[in-house]
Amino acid sequence: MGSCVRIVVGAIAVGVASVCANQAFAQTWPSKAMRLIVPFPPGGPTDLVGRAAATILSDALGQPVIVENRPGGNGTIGVDVLAKSAPDGYTIGLTAITLATAPHLGKVPFDSLKDFSPISNLLSMTPLIVAHPSLPANNLAELIAYAKANAGKIAFGTPGVATVPHLAAEMLQMAAGIKLLHVPYKGATQQIQDLLAGAILLDFQSSLVVALPNVKAGKLKPIAVLTPKRAPLLPDVPTVAESGYPNVSASPWFGLGGPAGLTREMVTRMNEALVKGMQSKEIVDRFTAIGAVIHTSTADEFAAFIRAEHARWGDVIRQAGIKAE
Repeated sequence: MGSCVRIVVGAIAVGVASVCANQAFAQTWPSKAMRLIVPFPPGGPTDLVGRAAATILSDALGQPVIVENRPGGNGTIGVDVLAKSAPDGYTIGLTAITLATAPHLGKVPFDSLKDFSPISNLLSMTPLIVAHPSLPANNLAELIAYAKANAGKIAFGTPGVATVPHLAAEMLQMAAGIKLLHVPYKGATQQIQDLLAGAILLDFQSSLVVALPNVKAGKLKPIAVLTPKRAPLLPDVPTVAESGYPNVSASPWFGLGGPAGLTREMVTRMNEALVKGMQSKEIVDRFTAIGAVIHTSTADEFAAFIRAEHARWGDVIRQAGIKAE
């Protein structure tokens, strides 16, 4: 009986010591610089999101947060580095919709649903369908009608195979029963140049950044936005959903995560800092100006969102038969 008591008391002591150690570590973390992996090149909206998050966390946690750009593989290389980092709270990273799409396009070296600790969703961009002035369609209904009368003849540009604009275009084609001709590019700038020149007549952009100045100048005409709600910068342009296709919406999103195994205390401290910091007027104004929408979340909400996106885009990719290049 005495030995049993000693075993129980010993087990309790070990448990209490473990809890105390975790609490002590949480109170001293972070005690040195952290790194924030951005799985895309420097410059552009993606990098801006990562650097904004780094500044917010540095101010809140009292340690430098150094941005490390690790581009390649459409974002999968940097994400893999994040997944394989030690869960000590000193390596975090920007996560994107690639986390939900890449596993359905081929083998990836990580498990999107198991290898990460979601921290918070941050924001999403506003994809836009734009057309050359010569295209005889001024809204989505007219575009659908023209596409049905010219099946497979209307060339549309996207930033590449399996990008959000491409996936959105496939969703629209399946929903509307039309067939368009896909012309993948390696970026939004070349897309717009060819659209302005009339080499293509339709374009699916991943954000308003490149297209908006040309729309405002009357050089291109907006057809619809692909977000659930209208864009504040283009309040007169309807969404695809309100134009008759309620299930067609797509937004490139960005959040923050760490490798699997981060303590709850670490995740909570970073989440609270991001939720507060992303709502500051400076941040909201900065990203609203490029057509982004701030939407932070709890860590659990972000985890559920990633699971839902993973399932949703898996269905689209399978139905459309999209293969990675």
